[in-house]
Amino acid sequence: MWDLLLKGATVVDPLNRIEGVRDVAIENGQIAEVGVDLPGGCARVVEDYTGMVLQPGIVDSHVHLGEMWGSPFGFKMLAMAGVTTCLDMAGPLDNVLKNIPTYGAGINCAILQFASPPFTFKTNEPSKAEMDALIDASMKEGALGVKLLGGHYPLKPAVSSLLIKTALEHGAYIAWHAGTSEHGSNIEGMREAVELSQGNFLHLAHINAYCRGAIRPELEETKEAIDLLLANDHIHCESYISPRNGTRLTCFENGKVQSKVTGNCLKRFGFSDDREGIEAAFKANKVWAVYDAGGYSDLVTGEEGLKLWKEHNTDVGGSFNVNPPLPRVWLAEAKRPDGSFVVDGISTDGGCIPRNVILEQGLSLVKLGILTLPEFAAKTSLNPARMLRLDNKGHLSVGADADITIYNYATQKPVATFVKGKTVFKNGHVYGSNGTVICTQYGEKYVKDLGIDTLVVDPGKPVADRFIV
Repeated sequence: MWDLLLKGATVVDPLNRIEGVRDVAIENGQIAEVGVDLPGGCARVVEDYTGMVLQPGIVDSHVHLGEMWGSPFGFKMLAMAGVTTCLDMAGPLDNVLKNIPTYGAGINCAILQFASPPFTFKTNEPSKAEMDALIDASMKEGALGVKLLGGHYPLKPAVSSLLIKTALEHGAYIAWHAGTSEHGSNIEGMREAVELSQGNFLHLAHINAYCRGAIRPELEETKEAIDLLLANDHIHCESYISPRNGTRLTCFENGKVQSKVTGNCLKRFGFSDDREGIEAAFKANKVWAVYDAGGYSDLVTGEEGLKLWKEHNTDVGGSFNVNPPLPRVWLAEAKRPDGSFVVDGISTDGGCIPRNVILEQGLSLVKLGILTLPEFAAKTSLNPARMLRLDNKGHLSVGADADITIYNYATQKPVATFVKGKTVFKNGHVYGSNGTVICTQYGEKYVKDLGIDTLVVDPGKPVADRFIV
């Protein structure tokens, strides 16, 4: 007898070429059967989702869950947005792990430790031995790999290239927010990152961030970004569709902002890249501070935001409206000659930063005819699952993990989510708790000793071929 039968939804499963009304049966946390009018008497529990859309669980391949970015509520915020699996892009590792038993909300999470000065490296030119030590320690403590926060806290170019090679030597997942001491978080930085990767696997974060018109007109930058990805298929990536970015508003004692991204955003709006510039940006309602609103994160600007920023001695997460619309759309729809997507996934760069809008804004691309529903499901589930080497997620094949997102297409809001057949979210309430950490074999014991379930993957194995919708 099946544990759960989900009836009546329009099922969208690009891998198995399903788009139509089907029932989905779940047993022992896995997909048992997908078919038309499956018998309710064969299931212990039957739930009717007539009129809704059901797809493999949403995988957000770029989020932030560490409290340094806003609050510990990112897990809950993701669950309420329909996400079942995510990739945390910077940790801090110990902080994210510490919060999962209390705030985990039942979702799956892979974590990349940030490899950046002045935090995990003392300078922007760490030695090979320092890299080895950081990567080894991080993976033994549950990280899937590491991320260069080059746009915020850059390393020197040659060091950045060496770090990619070193991570891959360790069998680690490696991601990069493009930028070095020579080039910033822009199209020049992206071009440099592609070159410095030297043909090795690299997850190049949020491609839209390099197409904001900082160097040339934004559509020229977008075309170059697409051409770079077409010519370098070892680069895997995602882009997000929110107008907002995420950054830190922290200042050094001398008043200068720590993050290069924050500095560039301030200059974009005509402010100085220091304490005075941030203060002026708050007063002009051009920057928002992330704050704990009581169980979730929210944004505040103006005098209220300025007061919060000062009360925290500048050390808060922040956000600017800097992402132009046309590059976001173009990057979402661009395809290779074989029909696969140039940019593998749609992400949010959200989590505890309040912009978890894969359904809220992503489905607008479907309604505008830019993506089909199967294409949307491929970019929000199947492709990012493949990037993370999650062979048993991203599709509804018999025996696959029963990770499922059900949503109301009309309202573009999630109705229910399941992780391995367990209810995580339903009708506005989060029922999931704790979570599962996606890690390598080296961190499995450490994570389990923390009382957290694990899913072991091998980031060193080749990524599955890009899916052709």
